Amino acid sequence: MSKQLSIWLAVVLAVTLGACGGCKGPSAQEPTPEEADLSLIKSSVLVTNDWVWSGKPAITVHIENPNEAKVKVGVTVNISTDMKQAVTDILDSVEVAGKSEVDYIATTEQNLEPGYYRARCYVNGKTARMFYFGIDPFQIVSPPDKQPDFEAFWQAAKDQLAAIDMNAHLIELPSKSTDKRKVYLVELNSVPDGLDGEPVVVRGYYCEPQDGQKHPVIMHFYGYDTQGSKAKVECPSGNGSEHAEFYLSHRGQYINNRPESSRVPDGLGDLENPYGDWFSYNFGDKNSWYYRGAFMDVVQAVRFMATRETSDMTRLFAEGSSQGGALTYACAALSDYPCKAIAANVAFLGDYADAMKIGGLAAETAKRCQGAMTDEEMLRFLSYFDTKNLTPRISCAVLASSGLQDDVCPPRTNTVPFNNLATPEQDKVYLFGPEMGHSYPGKWYTEMNKLFNDRM
Repeated sequence: MSKQLSIWLAVVLAVTLGACGGCKGPSAQEPTPEEADLSLIKSSVLVTNDWVWSGKPAITVHIENPNEAKVKVGVTVNISTDMKQAVTDILDSVEVAGKSEVDYIATTEQNLEPGYYRARCYVNGKTARMFYFGIDPFQIVSPPDKQPDFEAFWQAAKDQLAAIDMNAHLIELPSKSTDKRKVYLVELNSVPDGLDGEPVVVRGYYCEPQDGQKHPVIMHFYGYDTQGSKAKVECPSGNGSEHAEFYLSHRGQYINNRPESSRVPDGLGDLENPYGDWFSYNFGDKNSWYYRGAFMDVVQAVRFMATRETSDMTRLFAEGSSQGGALTYACAALSDYPCKAIAANVAFLGDYADAMKIGGLAAETAKRCQGAMTDEEMLRFLSYFDTKNLTPRISCAVLASSGLQDDVCPPRTNTVPFNNLATPEQDKVYLFGPEMGHSYPGKWYTEMNKLFNDRM
């Protein structure tokens, strides 16, 4: 090689290296996708639109790639109904650049029917999340299936109650009373556990304003008493609100089954529950089932409030959660006095026909108690107490809710009674807890206070 050629090649090489800033050799090049570690990929499913959509879902799968190299990952979303029927599978692959993250939106080709669905989301075969979501839940149609004698059945129960001497007995609780409000333990006679027999005594805590004025009446109803017979029963204080309030312990639950040591001292001694598991008591006999009596306990508690001088029965408000939500609906549907507004959180005892296909506390307990009844006979019996058959009698303002992940009172069993209300649409408010089970949505108390203040 000539000296001139060698010099020229050296110059060219120097210029080339300068232009590329000192290019790295093959061993230091950017890693190829094949060299990325897919085990490092992270994925999750983001909560968007409270996981309630119209027509099609828009499931946001978030994928993070910590590798230097770009990757291509598989995304799978299996969709089934809340009744465990397969609907469709979404299969796709997503490219994610190195050291970056993307949101992949999984949706369906066709609109889904109004209802609730379960999504199982996987990224590269690993579970990203499993959850329930809703599609047009307020368009779910599950019309009332009440029996021809439904109205006569409940009127007969109310007539039986009216023939019973309430015999209200008030015991003041000095440790809770104030100059503002006195607090009492109240005993009331209610209907027997059947068409005849002795009245059942039920109890509650009553707060009575002391200013001599008329006040809004607030009825509070409890959830299923799973706390154990020795758990303390919370008693309200006279330092609370200025309203007339009643906290009902319906038959066999709460105050009615606690030893004296678990209550504010009232002199009544130990009390016991004669019903066992309340739901199963006389299950199958509509005239003596537990909830016939419990619903009448609610009516009697409202009748008691109507006897008090400080109660303004034109401003009646009822609230409760779970079993208390069902009793709230019963109050608004069956009481002698119309409610101005109610709040029923994750309500129990709704839409039995569908609940039997979905599961949950009511469905599982009913099946356990079914005995020799056919499915049709059991559903006919339950229809007398189904909140979806009570809510067409309700036209007041309503706040209700669902926890989308609730396996005790699945969301369909809350939404269907809400959809069957006679309440005008502008007076209905529904809250979803997208990640919530059997609990309270974050805005529940804010919205309930707003409802009360707007209506009372």
